[in-house]
Amino acid sequence: MGFFDRLKEGLNKTKKGFIEKVESIFVGRPVDTVTLEELEETLILSDVGAQNAEEIVRHLKEKSDRGEIKEAGSVKEFLKKEMTSMLGSPHPLVAFDSKPFVILAVGVNGVGKTTTIGKLASRFKNQGLSVLLAAGDTFRAAAIEQLEIWAQRSDAQFVKHQSGSDPSAVVFDAVEAAKARGVDVVIIDTAGRLHTKSSLMDELKKVKRVCGKAMAGSPHEVLLVVDATNGQNALRQAQLFNEAIGVTGIALTKLDGTAKGGIVFAIKKELNIPVRLIGVGEGIDDLQDFVPAEFVRALFE
Repeated sequence: MGFFDRLKEGLNKTKKGFIEKVESIFVGRPVDTVTLEELEETLILSDVGAQNAEEIVRHLKEKSDRGEIKEAGSVKEFLKKEMTSMLGSPHPLVAFDSKPFVILAVGVNGVGKTTTIGKLASRFKNQGLSVLLAAGDTFRAAAIEQLEIWAQRSDAQFVKHQSGSDPSAVVFDAVEAAKARGVDVVIIDTAGRLHTKSSLMDELKKVKRVCGKAMAGSPHEVLLVVDATNGQNALRQAQLFNEAIGVTGIALTKLDGTAKGGIVFAIKKELNIPVRLIGVGEGIDDLQDFVPAEFVRALFE
């Protein structure tokens, strides 16, 4: 399957739980108070977010009052345009001129962080860039082993310390090694204990500071990995991590396993942090650049 077909298939649950319900609301029915309320409820249940839902419904009512929307087909076209506009332009993850380009990957356990790092490493290697992975999650021995397997798979260099050691020391050594070896991209894994634990956030702040000491201006990207199946909880995680360390981009995983793909819209509206990558399957090629227009088209086709 091609890129767009994989995206369509990956968004199938969201499409069934959201777009098909929206379409059914207006079949043979006018745009009126009742159908608009049903639309708003459906949007909120799909995790599009209350602010977005209210805005979409308001704009639809305005267009309907002007006689510009009269039947189900035109409602669908309106939604497609409105939702594409809400998401704005693409902001892909690109390793720019800094060498090494340092990516600090953060997120709670179970969201697919280490797998996302591995897939990213493969992507950069395919672009002809050298990559070094740093095992900054020293809290779980299994995390170090898992990342090492991904390093081997993607032919990336690997820096680790013993389990339980100071993650900041690993990060410092990794960035120093990358500078000495002329490596293009460093991707740092970090611990993912509960995001509500202040000790974890303090640890991440320290890791970020040490990055900056090892190389001025780094990390160049703080990439938060969140699981789309968590819906509103994913949004809450994004808020907390952003407050603590300043998230610059989001990788949204497991979109193929959820009907809550609308969370993309809530993240954009409430945090204005760019969604850079989306995961729509287990395969190495199923981590894709987030292209808003393609995402919305895949939902509606």
